[in-house]
Amino acid sequence: MTSLLLSRRDLDFLLYEWLDVAALTERPRYAEHARETFDAALELSEQVATRHFAPHNRKNDAQEPRFDGERVHIIPEVKEALDVFAGTGLLGSAMDHEVGGAQLPAVVANACFAWFQAANPGTSGYPFLTAGHANLLLAHGSRDQIDTYVRPMLEGRFFGTMCLSEPQAGSSLADLRTRAEPRADGTYRLFGNKMWISGGDHELSENIVHLVLARIPGGPPGVKGLSLFIVPKVLVGADGSPGERNDVVLAGLNHKMGFRGTTNTLLNFGEGVHRPGGEPGAVGRLVGEPHHGLALMFHMMNEARIGVGLGAAALGYTGYLHALEYARSRPQGRPAGAKDPAAPQVPIIAHADVRRMLLAQKCYAEGALALVLYAGRLLDEERTGVTPEDRARAKLLLDVLTPVVKSWPSQWCLEANSLAIQVHGGYGYTREYAVEQFYRDNRLNPIHEGTHGIHGLDLLGRKVVMDGGAGLRLLVETVAATVDRAKGLGGDAGEYAAQLDAAVRRIASVTRRLWATGDPETALANSSCYLEAVGHTVVAWLWLEQFLAAEGGSGPFYEGKRHACRFFFRQELPRTEAQFRLLESLDRTAVEIPDDAF
Repeated sequence: MTSLLLSRRDLDFLLYEWLDVAALTERPRYAEHARETFDAALELSEQVATRHFAPHNRKNDAQEPRFDGERVHIIPEVKEALDVFAGTGLLGSAMDHEVGGAQLPAVVANACFAWFQAANPGTSGYPFLTAGHANLLLAHGSRDQIDTYVRPMLEGRFFGTMCLSEPQAGSSLADLRTRAEPRADGTYRLFGNKMWISGGDHELSENIVHLVLARIPGGPPGVKGLSLFIVPKVLVGADGSPGERNDVVLAGLNHKMGFRGTTNTLLNFGEGVHRPGGEPGAVGRLVGEPHHGLALMFHMMNEARIGVGLGAAALGYTGYLHALEYARSRPQGRPAGAKDPAAPQVPIIAHADVRRMLLAQKCYAEGALALVLYAGRLLDEERTGVTPEDRARAKLLLDVLTPVVKSWPSQWCLEANSLAIQVHGGYGYTREYAVEQFYRDNRLNPIHEGTHGIHGLDLLGRKVVMDGGAGLRLLVETVAATVDRAKGLGGDAGEYAAQLDAAVRRIASVTRRLWATGDPETALANSSCYLEAVGHTVVAWLWLEQFLAAEGGSGPFYEGKRHACRFFFRQELPRTEAQFRLLESLDRTAVEIPDDAF
């Protein structure tokens, strides 16, 4: 039976026919692998996601976690699925052999994880947050911290979180107040509150390990004064055995419109509730150097941003497949021009507007999946590129693209989910059909790990101007190489290449125009529009890449790729011209309207 989660055929095309992932096995890090091991990991992921994650997705949404004032209650299927997942070893699939990982390429690991995010974003949130936590400690933690916390994470015994935001600060990390007071034994005592902490409390694991941003008294103000601490829910002895409960208290659960299966919490540190006979404060251990916490946390945040893009793509993709199946099986109406009311009804996929909606979903979902897998391929190139120059170029390009990788799927795969509801008609917004949950789940992704607006500010305010614009130049050069290949083929490829060439040149000229004024307020007031225009241009580039990879292929799959590319260039990329004109106008309407005129 064809999966309604993802298309394995599309994953094979993206990994092997486009990104040439098999070539990575020629590099020392991946030398023990072959396509057979990659395929085995993908097959295992599909099987476990289908059998153990997907069946309780709707129940996990309808019977969301609840807090009775003492403990959190979660449906038992979540724990059962996570135990199966732990047994697969997939959590450490891209991590080093040294710590028990499988050392798979990141692009393959991301393809594996997409199955779980399509199947059940609520349950998959716990291990995937943990993977990001573990990767941060592997990169910046001490040997003792890795042995104490990372190894149990890979075994599925400990789960991890990231604790940034606070009720009074929101996304403004410069305003964080949680403090960490040093003690003579080298530990710290933390006091404060953290809000919106996914996976912050549950009984699914032996321990929950929090990574907490806090201020050491006497440090500099703003983000430069933030340090990073490991704060476990249960203290861990020198031999790894569980100790007493740490002074970390669940104040309550946040109840969201989507991702209901992942607990989202308000945590209080240092209330003395769980240490009545001891010194108050949550016991924490410093990661890295004092006052460098935000830089370290960005390791997890950037990984999480790509993960958000991947999750959004997966939800858009499964919504598309559900809508496609419905459109093929739902009879309604007759073809345009049909005069006989007694003629049999046709499946709604025969109607032109339904086909338009399905094709748009295909463009968004498959384009988003290509984007996030390309980001994984860049990460592999950053780690294992043949020359230092190759590795540096991959890192720079990934830095520039990360805001797009997070935000474009979050915006346009949400639109794909909206169209999936529309294809279902009146049934689409009822709970009897899965597409309404997909929409609610995906609606959180434009907010997760930085809002759409924050990533617009990041792209225009930092990424395209850093190092004298080196990142933007590299992006333009990389797209130009694809344009040159396509122009050489002529025909449709040449037509698309000319459109893409014009669009990417507009990015360069508009960026210069926005910053030439010397007025950052005007430039950044238009940053969300800039993010959307750049995002659509980047995805057009990746659709042209897919078109070239499909060149010469025959059959419905390749025809689908070619038609989707045509649709994107004819109906989607032209949107950017109006956006570029608006950006060139340096519009200040949003800045100039008085507060009392809203």
